[in-house]
Amino acid sequence: MTAESAVTTCFRHPKVESHVRCTRCDRHICPSCMREAAVGHQCVECVREGARSVRQARTAFGGRISAVPLVTYVLIGLNVLAYLAELARPSIVDRFGMLGAGLGGAGGAHYLWQFPYDSSVHAEGLAGGEWERLLTGAFLHMPPSEGIGVLHIVMNMASLWTVGRVVETQLGRVRYLALYLLSALGGSVLQLLIAPDVLGVGASGAIFGLGAAYWVMGRRLGYDMQAVNRYMIGLLLWLVLSAGMTSWQGHLGGLLAGGTVTLAYAYAPRDGRRALIQTGVCVALLVVLLVLAWVKVADLTGGAAA
Repeated sequence: MTAESAVTTCFRHPKVESHVRCTRCDRHICPSCMREAAVGHQCVECVREGARSVRQARTAFGGRISAVPLVTYVLIGLNVLAYLAELARPSIVDRFGMLGAGLGGAGGAHYLWQFPYDSSVHAEGLAGGEWERLLTGAFLHMPPSEGIGVLHIVMNMASLWTVGRVVETQLGRVRYLALYLLSALGGSVLQLLIAPDVLGVGASGAIFGLGAAYWVMGRRLGYDMQAVNRYMIGLLLWLVLSAGMTSWQGHLGGLLAGGTVTLAYAYAPRDGRRALIQTGVCVALLVVLLVLAWVKVADLTGGAAA
């Protein structure tokens, strides 16, 4: 054997001389390919393969652990951007607020939060095929000149910041987003069923859903329930006291939807069926809400949903 043939090189860099072997695959590796291991060094490919085989940590509810509540930040950003858009163009509220059936007519933007819809405002609502209102209304808020004004979005975003981060950390991003959207949808559907001619806006339905989730999670995880109960009592008091200023139907619908989803998250068996059961409950709730909305719209349109 010649001296030249005895020289060993890195398997990833054939021109680089190497005398160190990967402790996992036993191939020669150069300094740039070495990764320190518990014993010796491993190559980058073995380190990558090992990372894929490590089971990801999960929360008590099955979600992936994340230290940054990204979804909460994004939701707050979307609500704020929508509010700025309202201020620039107030007619956005009339066009995208939650409304079951509006009456068409001539006239400018007019905001009605808990009263029958004014026939001078041109808006069709869900009865006119505007189904996107079921969710878009949950990202809009009262303008400064109406109702409780800017306090509407300030209070909702403060609650989303306070409770949303806690709930997202425990549920994981995907489960948390599903909870938020289903709670918002639940609030819109209950308003549609009870007060279809009321123009409703606000993230309150979703916020009440997060409140229900916070309470269920507290019970499941053994939180200090005094603090959790105080928060829930505050929500319920707001549900009663705000009935004349905001849509109590949206609040109650969000509370019920959020509680239903979180019960499935919290009490699904901790085995291979957990994700399937949790997903199944969310899908079933979505179907029920959409069917209820379709039946109500069909009734409003004389038997044929748009």
